Amino acid sequence: MTITSNISLKPFNTFGIDASAKYLTKVASVQDIQELIHTTEYQNNNHLILGGGSNLLLTKDVDALVIKNEMKGISVIKETEDYVYVKCAAGEVWHEFVMWCINHNYAGLENLSLIPGCTGASPMQNIGAYGVEIKDTFYELEAIDAKTGELKTFSKNECEFGYRESVFKRKLKNQFIITSVTFQLSKKPVFNIEYGAIKQELDNMKITDLSIKAISQAVINIRSSKLPNPKEIGNAGSFFKNPEVSSEVYNRLKQEFPNLVAYPLENGNYKLAAGWLIEQSGLKGYTKGDAGVHKLQALVLVNYGGATGKEIYNLSTHVLETVKAKFGVDLEREVNII
Repeated sequence: MTITSNISLKPFNTFGIDASAKYLTKVASVQDIQELIHTTEYQNNNHLILGGGSNLLLTKDVDALVIKNEMKGISVIKETEDYVYVKCAAGEVWHEFVMWCINHNYAGLENLSLIPGCTGASPMQNIGAYGVEIKDTFYELEAIDAKTGELKTFSKNECEFGYRESVFKRKLKNQFIITSVTFQLSKKPVFNIEYGAIKQELDNMKITDLSIKAISQAVINIRSSKLPNPKEIGNAGSFFKNPEVSSEVYNRLKQEFPNLVAYPLENGNYKLAAGWLIEQSGLKGYTKGDAGVHKLQALVLVNYGGATGKEIYNLSTHVLETVKAKFGVDLEREVNII
């Protein structure tokens, strides 16, 4: 294990922001992390855990030890008649893990195809897309206590999942380093094609024999047509959460804006489509310097080459203020700001 100093993080974040880290190290095992905890660089500095760098906006240099998680490995730990329990190391690329599950005909993650990032980050913010969230198939995770080095197992209830939330983003923020995640996947798939444009894309694909592979490909097609490739245009995927509002607020907005895009929730509230709110505020395709709102998907902020993290952050503030002024609704950033 090597610890280097004053390293550019540009290759390690999908926005392509050229910020530097005071220290950088790469870990490939539980033992690596447990050894790292005893180093002076670890004990005398703050820490930033980095996976794929796909949910991160760096607005300044990082005065900390950046720990790049490169832990690998996928294994089946147990099976029942209906389910298979698959353990995935935190450093595995998420989409590659989803493809592994599909190739083995293990169902449950197909709607989450092509989401950028590493598996270890998936439970932190309870990633979701097209009617599915991590919590739907999550079984448990293992994480190292950042102070003691002790390896602890967290159950689904202990993770306290919410909409793009978990205990690791709030109460236990920066206190644990996730090393693996285990999912309960189905041998008898239940297809989820009601959300978004999946059904229409399956029709376009002329699919007659529905399968998790077909659903995955439909999701890949949809995401590829709407979302910019971070390797071509710097971005972190969806920058804003879809806001939840009361039925009273929903009814007021629906009366004023009949085409309002919203989804009813079990608690009686409504989830509004943040992308629709941003687009209706006239910001789709808006640019300021090299920072912009993507021309095809208003949820995505992009770096057209030379934008700083601060410039992208300022653009996000402009989006928040513009949507608030038009609709009276508060958007919240989904991306982690450093």
